[in-house]
Amino acid sequence: MPAVLITGAQWGDEGKGRATDLLGSRVDYVVKFNGGNNAGHTVVVGEEKYALHLLPSGILTPGVVPVIGNGVVVDLGVLQQELDALSSRGVDVSRLRVSANAHVITAYHRTLDKVTERFLGKRQIGTTGRGIGPAYADKINRVGIRIQDIFDESILRQKVEAALEFKNQVLVKIYNRRAIEADEVIADLLSFREMLEPMVCDTGLLLHRAMRDDRTVLFEAGQATMLDIDHGTYPFVTSSNATAGGASTGSGLPPHQLDRIIAVIKAYTTRVGAGPFPTELFDENGEHLAQVGHEYGTTTGRPRRCGWYDAPIARYAARINGVTDFVLTKLDVLSGLDTIPVCVAYDVNGVRHDEMPVNQSDFHHAKPVYEEFPGWSEDISGARRFEELPKNAQDYILALEAMSGSRISAIGVGPEREQVVVRHDLLG
Repeated sequence: MPAVLITGAQWGDEGKGRATDLLGSRVDYVVKFNGGNNAGHTVVVGEEKYALHLLPSGILTPGVVPVIGNGVVVDLGVLQQELDALSSRGVDVSRLRVSANAHVITAYHRTLDKVTERFLGKRQIGTTGRGIGPAYADKINRVGIRIQDIFDESILRQKVEAALEFKNQVLVKIYNRRAIEADEVIADLLSFREMLEPMVCDTGLLLHRAMRDDRTVLFEAGQATMLDIDHGTYPFVTSSNATAGGASTGSGLPPHQLDRIIAVIKAYTTRVGAGPFPTELFDENGEHLAQVGHEYGTTTGRPRRCGWYDAPIARYAARINGVTDFVLTKLDVLSGLDTIPVCVAYDVNGVRHDEMPVNQSDFHHAKPVYEEFPGWSEDISGARRFEELPKNAQDYILALEAMSGSRISAIGVGPEREQVVVRHDLLG
């Protein structure tokens, strides 16, 4: 049975939870392998809408085992809040498994994230202020707190005190903030021990056995390709690997076991936070996309920057991830537009670039080279087969497919669970 990866092909918010939900009944395990509660998935099930920030969206599908892998940084307070909220709505959360090796976001990580971002002023990265970056920094600096440490109070105390010895100097002497008491942090972390005990395990071994037993494992990336710490628009990126390679390091499953790599991409482009965005719109078209597409962050509520589809970015994502299938979302948002421009290349100081420029400064100054396609006025939300879409919508999809480096296998035509046109089996 396959191991399948779903990631975003742009700057996040493409609708990855929707793609995961599309495969839900055919999947046995859903694994979150990177990131934390700095990105969210909105999943609509019937009349119910669920906003998930830390939990894998597979937790909404009966029978699926949701897994938080070792590559995730976990805010335990958020984890408890999400589990309680889902339980109160009748969702069974008892199947959740959490890696003992996952790192923990503490109070001092959140504090440092916020004060550092404010200190940067106009040079801000645009973080969510949830402590993600500082937690990953501690992981790389080998001074992080892991889930397993909560079960050994002596080790936990040693690690927290060692971390605060330096961080309090920074908080007090540089940022003029009060020092954080080690006892407060330790007491907070220990308060989650009872909640964690039944769900913590060796998730790498769990997934290895699942593959051995011919189970289908789905890997669900937080964030997206253009926010990847190595392959994104650095430094305006997240602090983890949201691309296909991250699925292996963030879960313990070897890379050769990934069979299908699905990249989710909007029929236009959005971005939250700072950083270059060649096709960004500042006119009524951008406002139209934002309003019709309800472009506000699931986790932060921040308005998303909107722009036209960027084919070089799609090709880049296809190449970096080894994409086998694209899922195109929010095609319905484009209904009613007379013409739909698509970025097919960039102009950088008079030089045409058909692919992503290698230099960040070139990408920052890139101007989109557009090709225009005729729009459509029909309501496409009822379409379930490709042939039921208006001819101009079909032509738009086929053009994007030819430009983007892989086949477009599914198309979202509305916000509801069933409003999807499937062209190819995502698992076949």
